[in-house]
Amino acid sequence: MLKKLRKRKTAKRIWIILTILILPAFLFWGFGSFIRSKQEITYAGKIFGKKVSLLEYKDALEAVKNQAIIQFGDNLSEIEKRLNLESLVWDRLVLLAEAKKRKINVTDQEVIELIKSYPFFQRKGQFDNQIYSQMLQYVFRAQPRIFEEQTRQSLMLSKLYKEVTGNLNLTEEEIKKEYQKSNEQINLYYIASLTNDFIKDIAATDEEIRDYFTKNSLQFKQPLSFNIEYISLASEDKNEAAIKDMIKLLALRLTKKEDFTKASKELNLQVKETDLFNQTDPIPGIGWSPQILSLISKLKIGEFTPPIYMDKYYYILRLKEKKEPYIPDFQTIKDKVKEVFIKEKARKTAQQKIEDCLKELKTAYKTNSKALDFDKIAKIYGLKSDSTQFFRYGSYIEGIGASDNFFTAAVDLKEDDTSGIIEMPSGFYIIKLKSKIPVDEKKFREEKPEFAKKLMLQKKEEYFSRFLEDSRKSLRDNF
Repeated sequence: MLKKLRKRKTAKRIWIILTILILPAFLFWGFGSFIRSKQEITYAGKIFGKKVSLLEYKDALEAVKNQAIIQFGDNLSEIEKRLNLESLVWDRLVLLAEAKKRKINVTDQEVIELIKSYPFFQRKGQFDNQIYSQMLQYVFRAQPRIFEEQTRQSLMLSKLYKEVTGNLNLTEEEIKKEYQKSNEQINLYYIASLTNDFIKDIAATDEEIRDYFTKNSLQFKQPLSFNIEYISLASEDKNEAAIKDMIKLLALRLTKKEDFTKASKELNLQVKETDLFNQTDPIPGIGWSPQILSLISKLKIGEFTPPIYMDKYYYILRLKEKKEPYIPDFQTIKDKVKEVFIKEKARKTAQQKIEDCLKELKTAYKTNSKALDFDKIAKIYGLKSDSTQFFRYGSYIEGIGASDNFFTAAVDLKEDDTSGIIEMPSGFYIIKLKSKIPVDEKKFREEKPEFAKKLMLQKKEEYFSRFLEDSRKSLRDNF
């Protein structure tokens, strides 16, 4: 146990560190399964080509759980359901591996200072050794040496974060532009050329549909598909050690070429079957798992995976059927081809209409921009016209959708000027600025320091997110 702990002035640093280590993990793809060898369950996975032992995985899992206790406290039970612990474990292991590669070290004194600054180890503002021991025993369920090592690792990750993001800065232009996005309000006139408005007018002959299929057959290609048999055991159903032993025993029997169904039945394990599903779809009964799909794609018919742990379930899967990518017969998907053909033709019609309308607007603008009549010109081309309510960047425009493209296109428009064509999933738009509620410059000057701090934190988190994703990519490439 640490014997000498010194008082810190504030615990603020802790919460910043914990926010960095815990919260961003919700944004990223997680490596949720651990894979063992077919002969024996000996390691959890690999990071940068190096095996991660089950003990290392377990230690990281305990560290993540303790971080969650510290971060969320009494609210943990409400938030726990949204935590993907497996994802957080692998994120932690990946970042620790990166920290070690960079030779980032933490002194004992730094560990001492951080532990002492936790308010829940204090009595009347002072660190209390008795409270420390009780909290470790009854709340964190960790030996002092283990908790202190977890703290050391968290400090390593904090230093890694600072090292990765330390050279980032903000320009005055960035601050003003982002503040404008958050606070300026605009409303618009718009003309809309919507795909669905033209579908009813599109006719399609059998010859056209067949010709479209012939020229675009790859568009209808069905991806690689699988049918798998699998057994699953929830780690919370009964004693986890017994579950692991049972999974290990089944894996051992399968390596001896025993029949999957028979061996499972003799162990009182239910075998489930997915039926054919596409490689791009979630696995029926299991869910979306790139890791499992990657393993299955490498199997031959009749082969099985090593035991897999994901989302509190243990799995062993056997490939029963594999169907290579194929293009269905035209007659089988004729209705789908017709639907796609008509929708594409309607979208092209909508695009041509808006392009003709824009030419008309530009001509009218040159003649007399003040007399530019959006409604009148829209009607000439059979298009809709309307106006929006006031909105900010990042909001939702009723009847249209996300505002970002519209705000970006409108914010620099001059009075009575029109935008270019804005493409949206629903169709195409042209906008004109109706009015604007500009940024209050006095308020901006007052709020600028605090706003810049938040913006800097956001920029660092986004940069660190990309760094973590690059590290994850290295993990996947080496797995």
